[in-house]
Amino acid sequence: MIIVTGGAGFIGSNLCLGLNKRGYDDILVVDNLTNGIKYKNMLACQIRDYLDKESFLLKLSQGFFRAQTIEAIFHLGACSATTEWNGKYMMENNYEYSKVLFHYCQQHKIPFIYASSAAVYGGETNFKESLEFEAPLNVYGYSKFQFDQYVRHYQALTDSQVVGLRYFNVYGPREAHKGSMASVAFHFNQQLKAQQKVCLFVGTDGYANGQQRRDFVYVSDVVDVNLWFFDNPTTFGIYNVGTGRSQTFNDVAQAVIAYHQYGEIEYIPFPAHLKGYYQSFTEANLEKLRAVGCHQRFKSVEEGVGLYLEWLNN
Repeated sequence: MIIVTGGAGFIGSNLCLGLNKRGYDDILVVDNLTNGIKYKNMLACQIRDYLDKESFLLKLSQGFFRAQTIEAIFHLGACSATTEWNGKYMMENNYEYSKVLFHYCQQHKIPFIYASSAAVYGGETNFKESLEFEAPLNVYGYSKFQFDQYVRHYQALTDSQVVGLRYFNVYGPREAHKGSMASVAFHFNQQLKAQQKVCLFVGTDGYANGQQRRDFVYVSDVVDVNLWFFDNPTTFGIYNVGTGRSQTFNDVAQAVIAYHQYGEIEYIPFPAHLKGYYQSFTEANLEKLRAVGCHQRFKSVEEGVGLYLEWLNN
């Protein structure tokens, strides 16, 4: 059995499909379906069972599962809202929950592959997996940063696989339920169809209008990296998962316009509540990922957005 927490979410549901393509259907999805619309993400997935995230922890503590039958735990469940400032909730949901799963996997020698985030880097411009470059700008980023620190502390003491994957700006199918936290590619597509234009922020942090740069990574590439680590259980550590090539928000907008063959860009004021808490530049350093032998080819914005909009609009 493979356990996927957050399996009804964006990356989690795509990972379940990736496992299905390999012939795996003995999958336990763990999630929180308070936002019931997420059920749609699982419709195409073949899974054995579903459990609410609280029920799962309870059953885990009661010894309900035979640990020797668990092939791996992919831990993707988290609150990913960078605008959420309830730190108590964020740390309980993202940090304490992760610690419980981590120790269970350590105790039973179960591979543990979990979602970290590029948010740990904050306003830094060197995106290398090292403490001196980590300075999150919000409590979401801090929750991921602190768990990475926790894992680093124990990692030297374990021989059971633990891998943290720092996702950059992931976009692609099955993200609509995220609302305002869905990718700009999703929002640009919706805006263009509704009003024949896409809205980008004016320049900030020294960048011209729409020229802020992010490392936009297509979700199928993210799934492939997860599966690479699953295939390589002797590989440990924390790794960036991005293309290694930053592109501008203008690039994403132009890719959406090119797909639809109409539309224009409008630049809107930068939101006051994001000032000081916004990453105007991200670009994954892939040296560590490549050094362990993962040579995944990552799609450009133009490639990925084209594939995504084909799925989204058909």
